[in-house]
Amino acid sequence: MGRHGWYTGAGRWRLTALLGVGVAALALVVTLLNTLPGGGGSTVGTSPDGDRVHGTPATPPAHPQPYVGWGFTHTQYSADQGSGTATGRVEQLLAKDGGLPQDQAIMGWGADNPEPVKGHYDFGAMDRRIDFIRRSGGTPVVTLCCSPDWMKGGRAGVDNTDWSRPALETAPTPAHYQDFADLAATVAKRYPDVRHFIVWNEFKGFWNDAEGRWDYEGYTAMYNLVYKALKKVDRTLMVGGPYLAMDSVDPRQQENASTAVRGPWGAMDQRVLDAFGYWNAHKAGADFVVVDGSSYTNDDDLLPDEFAATDKLTAVGQWVRHQTRDLPLWWAEYYVEPADGKDARRGWTEAHRIAVHAAGLIAMAKGGADSGFYWNPERKNGTDCPGCLWTPTDSAGGGRALPMYDLVSRFGKAFPPGTRYETVSVAQDDVPNVRVLAGGRTVLVVNTLDRPISAQVDGKRFDMKAYEVKWLDR
Repeated sequence: MGRHGWYTGAGRWRLTALLGVGVAALALVVTLLNTLPGGGGSTVGTSPDGDRVHGTPATPPAHPQPYVGWGFTHTQYSADQGSGTATGRVEQLLAKDGGLPQDQAIMGWGADNPEPVKGHYDFGAMDRRIDFIRRSGGTPVVTLCCSPDWMKGGRAGVDNTDWSRPALETAPTPAHYQDFADLAATVAKRYPDVRHFIVWNEFKGFWNDAEGRWDYEGYTAMYNLVYKALKKVDRTLMVGGPYLAMDSVDPRQQENASTAVRGPWGAMDQRVLDAFGYWNAHKAGADFVVVDGSSYTNDDDLLPDEFAATDKLTAVGQWVRHQTRDLPLWWAEYYVEPADGKDARRGWTEAHRIAVHAAGLIAMAKGGADSGFYWNPERKNGTDCPGCLWTPTDSAGGGRALPMYDLVSRFGKAFPPGTRYETVSVAQDDVPNVRVLAGGRTVLVVNTLDRPISAQVDGKRFDMKAYEVKWLDR
């Protein structure tokens, strides 16, 4: 979708210990390393013991459930690195709120190439992320994406990883689907406290150019091999897909526009629905279903406005739940604010951003979602971090909670999986101006106007600032 950052910065030089050696000797070493068995590439710094249990795993539940609740995804920069004071501050912040579900990809978005040469593994960065999740008391989730170069036509070897976006977003070739499934099984063995796995990311690389549609046959074939490989490791592992981007088009558009799933917000891209339908009919199994998407159209239009556009998330959720006969629904990513050409979101004030995001969370819950992950746009340094969960951890003063963290963490605590949502009274003149979600103990109210209002919800009268998000106890 191009809605989030992908760069890993992991193409680092592995032979720093040899820099003091003469140039000729170094060249000889590199030559020898590149002729080692196991795929023809350098294996320096890797280990053949990828499936060896790492660290001290947390004790997972004996019977994991097919949902985890509301949390966030680690991206290129997170709180596993930086000032010890700042990273510790984030760990304590998360631990205080129960850790939150935390998702991490196996390659990219902060993780190195996990298997640079077949049978030779490098989980250093992944280990660090998993350790952070453990220390912060989080529920770990792993997204099985992306794949090593040698699985997709590239060169094997530690220093041959191509971190360009086109390369990273290339899918394994069919001949290597089983190799990717084997890698997934290795990851599951290494981190036995990870009980939930998402297979791939947004159908990256699975596009059929000849037919102008998604290669849903290829994705489903790979998914089924991964599903079976993980269940062979442990049948209680929770596995889900297809992690399709639920794209929509302008409601006036006819080409590729669904006639069944549409509203003022637009019309679903029928090619996405076709891909979902194929996976749903031919999958080997699934413990939960995963989608992602934005409230805006492919043209970045928020229709009829930024708050009403979130109704798309409800409509998509209801459709997916109906298709899968109510499998637990996860949103792996969700976006309510269009990005600029650099994938940055700076057009709104933080109050505006929080309000629309809260409306999006409400919409997903009303669509039947049990779990969702906020794509955390952390930065390596500085103080300007729109939409981030905490300030950058590069200095001792960093790692402090930002408004988005309060929203995501409070929503997760107030509306955990299994919440029975209730209809509450809203004054007639307030109905167009507020978004409301109510559980047994909490009511979330969002003022959708850029001005103060006096609202009456659930029998209570109160004032709200412009774009205010208010939590009411019941």
